[in-house]
Order: sequence, then C-alpha cells, then structure tokens
Amino acid sequence: VQLQASGGGLVQAGGSLRLSCVVTGESIDALDWYRQAPGGSRELVASLRHGGLFYYKDSVRGRFTVSRDVAQNTAHLQMNNLKPEDTAVYYCYMSTYFGPGTLVTVSS
Repeated sequence: VQLQASGGGLVQAGGSLRLSCVVTGESIDALDWYRQAPGGSRELVASLRHGGLFYYKDSVRGRFTVSRDVAQNTAHLQMNNLKPEDTAVYYCYMSTYFGPGTLVTVSS
C-alpha cells in the first residue's frame, strides 16, 4: 500500500484548503488523517471508518470534512475556517502505513 498526500499550503486564517490522499495497492475502506504541529506529537484529526462512519477531533468538528472518491481511490480532507492552531504537517494513514505529509500553514 502506498499513500500520497497533497494539497497543503499557506492560507490566511478563515481560509480553506482541500487535502487529497491518493492510495495505491488497496481500496479505501477506512482511512485516517493525522497532523503533527511544530514541537508537538502526531494526533488523529479525522477518520473515515468502516460502514461509512466518521470521526472528528472536537477542535475541527464542523470545520473539517472527510470524503472519499471511490473511482479515484482518493480520500479528501476539506478544511474550512482554518485557524493558526491548525498549522501542522498532515498525514493520511491506512492499513498501518503513513504517507508522506503535506504542510499546512495558517497565518493570523
């Protein structure tokens, strides 16, 4: 399984970004999005879980949305109303594999 996240960048507070995670080698059934802020530990932000269920960390619920494109075998993380505290490297995770991260920087 290989995962490749993309879509990070620099955005002002209140702005939006859409991250993508292209998965090869296995169909997406469940996938997690993690992030690691500078000096911090890696934390679970959002998940697409079996049976079409979702999980969101409290601080992002209502602002972030996980989705999946079955045809492209790609997961997305739509991030709206971004805050400076969302600044981190974001990773997608599936089947015990982390893909390379993508940096999201939110300026105040």
